[in-house]
Amino acid sequence: MSITAQLRDSVRLPGGGALVNGFAFESRGDGPRRALLQNGQELEVYDLHEVFAGERAPTAVFPLPWPGWNRGVHSVSPEGTFAVFSGQRAVRAVGLGGETLWEYRHGCWGPEIGHPHTGDEQEVCRGLEHGSCRISGDGRLVWAHVVVEPEEDNREECWVVLDARDGRELARLPLDSAASGSHHLSHPDGVHMGLCIGMGQDGILLHWARWNGEKLTGWDLNGTMDRILMDVHAGHPGFLTVEHYGADLELHALDGAVLAEGTPEPAEDEDPLCWDYGCGFVDADTVIASTLESDGDPQRARHWLLDARTLEIRGTVAYPTGPVDSYVRPLGDGTWLTYDDGSETLNRWTQGAS
Repeated sequence: MSITAQLRDSVRLPGGGALVNGFAFESRGDGPRRALLQNGQELEVYDLHEVFAGERAPTAVFPLPWPGWNRGVHSVSPEGTFAVFSGQRAVRAVGLGGETLWEYRHGCWGPEIGHPHTGDEQEVCRGLEHGSCRISGDGRLVWAHVVVEPEEDNREECWVVLDARDGRELARLPLDSAASGSHHLSHPDGVHMGLCIGMGQDGILLHWARWNGEKLTGWDLNGTMDRILMDVHAGHPGFLTVEHYGADLELHALDGAVLAEGTPEPAEDEDPLCWDYGCGFVDADTVIASTLESDGDPQRARHWLLDARTLEIRGTVAYPTGPVDSYVRPLGDGTWLTYDDGSETLNRWTQGAS
C-alpha cells in the first residue's frame, strides 16, 4: 500500500543533514523542537517552528569550549540560556557570552600510552571515543556519560547526575561499558532518562534511570538486548529500538518487555531488507522508518509507516516530488523531516490521502 505524503514546509538550512543523520535534534515532551548545529567553532540553536515560519537566525549561539574537539553529544537548557558540552576530559557549562559557568572534570576518553597530558586544556588526544550529556526537561539536572578511570587496565565509565547550577555531582551509576560513543533520550514524563552506549562490533548497551532528588535508580536492559534506543512519545507507553544491524524494530515497556516487533517486507524478487538507524514516532499512532541502506535502488528510496502499537506495516510513503533519498526524523506531532543534501533544504512532511 502506498501512502501519499504532503509537503508542509521547506527551508534552506545549511548543516541540517545532522538532524536526520546524527544527534543534532533535541526535544523535551511538548517543549520546542530544536536543532543544535555546529557551524565552525560555534554551536547554533534553532527553534524548528520558528525556522519553518521564516526566521533564519538561530535563537542562541554558543562558542565551542574546545575548538579542536569535534565529538561528543551536547545539550542546551530549556530556556536556551546555557549549553552543556561533552568534552574529552570534562563536561562544561557555557553561557551565551562564552563564559564558563562550571566544569566537571573526568578521565580522558582518548588517552595514549606514555602520553601524559600537558596541562593545556585545548589539547585533544587521538581516538574517536566520546560520551554525551543531556539537560533535564526542567533544566535542573545534567545527565552525563563519562570516564572516571581512563587507564586501559582499569577503565571505568559512569553515568553521573550533576546539579545544573554548579556542576556538583549528585549521584553516579557505574557502567560495564567500553564505549565508542553514546547518546541520551529524555522521556516525556520529565522523570526518566535513557542512555544508549555504542561499543562498535561489541554491541549496544541500553539503560534507563530516574533521580528523585535523593536516590538514583537505574536499570539496564542488556541481558538479551543488542539494540539502539531510538525514540519515545508522550502519548505512547513504550519506547522504540532498532536491532544493532537493522534486522527488526521493537516496541518496549519501560522495563524492557517487548510489546511488538516489526520487520521490513521486501517484494518477492527483492533481497531481504534491513531498517536504517533513523526511525521514530510520527505521532502516538504512527512510526516511520526507512530501508535506504539495504535497498540498493536510490529510485525506490523507501520510507515505511507502521502502526505504533503493533509495528505492523501500513504502507510505504509516496512523495509528490518523487523518491526522497534521505533518512527521516519524525517530530512526534504528525510530521517528519527529510533533508536534501544537494540543495541544503530541510523538508517537513505529513501524511496525505491513501
